[in-house]
Amino acid sequence: MQLYAPWEKAFKKVMTPLEHFIHAQTTTGIILMFMTVVALILANSPLYSIYSNIFHTVISFNVGSWKLSHTIHHWINDGLMALFFFLIGLEIKRNILVGELSNIKVAILPILAALGGMLFPALIYIGLNYELPSQNGWGIPMATDIAFAISALVLLGNRVSPSLVTFLIALAIVDDLGAVVVIALFYTEEIHMLPLLLAGLSFLVMVAFNRFGIHAVLPYFIVGLFLWFFMLESGVHATIAGVIAAMAIPSIPKHTPQDFTSHIRNSLDEYDNYPVATDYSLHEKQKAILINIAQQVNATQAPATRLEQELHLPVSLIVIPLFALANAGISINFSSISEVIMQPISLGVIFGLLVGKILGIAGVAFIAIKSGVAQLPQGATMSQVFGVSLLGGIGFTMSIFVAELAFYGNASYIFQAKIGILTASLLAGLCGYIWLRFIAKSV
Repeated sequence: MQLYAPWEKAFKKVMTPLEHFIHAQTTTGIILMFMTVVALILANSPLYSIYSNIFHTVISFNVGSWKLSHTIHHWINDGLMALFFFLIGLEIKRNILVGELSNIKVAILPILAALGGMLFPALIYIGLNYELPSQNGWGIPMATDIAFAISALVLLGNRVSPSLVTFLIALAIVDDLGAVVVIALFYTEEIHMLPLLLAGLSFLVMVAFNRFGIHAVLPYFIVGLFLWFFMLESGVHATIAGVIAAMAIPSIPKHTPQDFTSHIRNSLDEYDNYPVATDYSLHEKQKAILINIAQQVNATQAPATRLEQELHLPVSLIVIPLFALANAGISINFSSISEVIMQPISLGVIFGLLVGKILGIAGVAFIAIKSGVAQLPQGATMSQVFGVSLLGGIGFTMSIFVAELAFYGNASYIFQAKIGILTASLLAGLCGYIWLRFIAKSV
């Protein structure tokens, strides 16, 4: 009789890449929600000064006269978040090559919906902040937090079709790509050409590694560190290095599945040739065979695929929680909260994420479907697409990230933006779940 904990059964299940992705994003969403609550509690408790001082502690690296010095908050946003953007880059690449965005007939609807979901929120924000110093924050309500949105959709279980989940994933991936472009093009104050050229050279070296068939991860990691540093020094936000580096990681395995099968069979036959010891210890040759089999397993999976699977856990358990802890903790004076919400920045973010996403995602999707340009996801209804557009208003991670860039150094503006993001994301999540759970009809 086998004895194991119930959760061990989940690990025995072989998941497809899409199932693995959804599971990882759901886990991220739960952890992100927990750490956000922790950050808000710390920021509104007697521990606030300690909490604030920790993230404003400066960490420096010195080599001779050269010095790289930033606060812990800065290291998280510019350093650790590069891993988050690297993972986004891998997800974008996979989706374009073999995923939800590889078939243009299927991809056209989420692509158009995502573009609308970026354009309308930005226009609404600009309309409410036109010719004000805060107008630069138009990129804040453009983003959709894929982890939170998918978590809300997964909670609905069989009430939504798998194709609707796929539609949301593809939409969020395009949305992430749009956010990366916006950060690179519009939230870069000053560009230093020499470091930027060196960053470009680093990327070309990584591409050369790919072309020469190098599948080991270490060379890409080393050059990727240089790419990140040069991007940091160039003035372009350093996290963009993560997305760029992901594009150079090989997406083709070293060995074909047929070669793998043949090699494993031969290795297992050789392994069985050695007698079983009375204490079940392995022969030295058997140990070598097992090591070789492990290497062959890795070589049969593309480095990009392997890295995407391996990075989900550290990004979910370390990077995203630290980002939420460092950025979501805002000290709220509840007596003046209504006044803060009525500020142009907060209103622009709230209406951008709620109204703008509905107009952009559901509105553009409706027009595309009615005009025959695209088709509804199989097994889904227009009412359910409307519910997804509500979930698209959960901006959180990327919205907070853009707010930190747009209003860098202006604590008051960042505070107003974060209040707007938290308010809109909470309303969007609740409304989207309620709509899809109780109102939207399935086919």
